[in-house]
Amino acid sequence: MLAVVFALGACTTSGPVRDSAPGGTSGRSSAPAQSTPTLEPAAPEARGQVLARNARLLVYRAAAGDTLAGIAQRFLGSADEAWQLAEANGIAQATAAHALVVPLQPLNPLGVRADRLQLVPILCYHRLGPATSKMSVSPASFEAQMAWLVDNGYRVVRLADLGEFLAGRKPLPPRSVVLTFDDGYASFHRLAYPILAKYRLPATVFVYTDFVGAGDALSWAQLQELQASGLVDVQSHSKSHRNLVERQPGESPARHLANLDAEMRVSRELLQRRLPGLDVRHLAYPFGDADEQVIESARSNGYELAATVVPGGNAFFAAPMMLRRTMIFGDTSLEAFKARLQVQRALP
Repeated sequence: MLAVVFALGACTTSGPVRDSAPGGTSGRSSAPAQSTPTLEPAAPEARGQVLARNARLLVYRAAAGDTLAGIAQRFLGSADEAWQLAEANGIAQATAAHALVVPLQPLNPLGVRADRLQLVPILCYHRLGPATSKMSVSPASFEAQMAWLVDNGYRVVRLADLGEFLAGRKPLPPRSVVLTFDDGYASFHRLAYPILAKYRLPATVFVYTDFVGAGDALSWAQLQELQASGLVDVQSHSKSHRNLVERQPGESPARHLANLDAEMRVSRELLQRRLPGLDVRHLAYPFGDADEQVIESARSNGYELAATVVPGGNAFFAAPMMLRRTMIFGDTSLEAFKARLQVQRALP
């Protein structure tokens, strides 16, 4: 009983997760860059003993060879949830005969603690390549940034995971970050994707459909390949990339509303038609601009999350249709990059 009480008490401990679980989204890899990410080996099966359980949690005695990833796979359904075990018990790895708390329901789905509030930053990139403009990030800088995230205990999560966090349905690791790329430049496929695949980091690419296949844009075939990878999610950046807030010369209020609807609807329908199996629910506002009309048009067209370019992190109470997103430019140094990662806010 003493072991059980001690383990239950450990549920209140917290700390950054350093464990790199097999199958996770942020394990560092020394494998060379490639066009298709390699599959991680399955987590070793957990063979320990369940000492006690109820609907919210169980107490588990680890066996020799058990890993947090294997325990998470057995009881939580995914090795990626190993961070929950690490945080609940204040440990980095399982030890044989050690009694662990396994939270069957989220212990802290909102990321609120006595002294701090969890924030989830969304980073926004545009293109990779030579420094032809402020929007171009060199491949070397981008890889240094991704490597730094992995080496310092950050977890890159999907935008859809952030949506679950905002809905109170899913906790996120304490140092969660979302990666997004706007417009749909071909350099994403050529330069960014191999780096993401190397480190197994998921990302969202927001494309405006009038641009697909034109100039230096991604082609439909490349978008299909990226979507099929399971690592990249293709979502909408509108149809034409016009500023959705501003009325164009000679555009009546009624015509403006109709055009807003077309910008939202045509892009979503075309992406879903050309990329079978894709469900477009996320939007990046062109130029980051939105007002009540734009937000209402996005909602009525089935979008559930939408991003601005207002910098900062997103707490559990962030507005899903006005998510904060931090731009990363070509002249952003690694030190400046670190400073943009707002993953918590101190509470008085």
